Amino acid sequence: MQSDIDLQKERLYEYLLKKYKRAVISKLEMASELGISSSTLDLYIAKGTGLPNYKKLGKAKNAKVVFNLLDVADFLTKTIKTY
Repeated sequence: MQSDIDLQKERLYEYLLKKYKRAVISKLEMASELGISSSTLDLYIAKGTGLPNYKKLGKAKNAKVVFNLLDVADFLTKTIKTY
């Protein structure tokens, strides 16, 4: 039997997958999901805190960053209270 958190994570993942129609989202989309600006998200990335795992595509300072939807769903279910 799945726990409530596992069920919430699964439902959230399915919702995000249906919404974005791909397995990863951009920084701008992640900022939108968190309800913060993209510059605040950049600050969190620079500090290395308060975010789900992400992948930097390249070595340049301004390389594209993507977030895996499974990690996003896991992060959101653990950090945001849903009743």
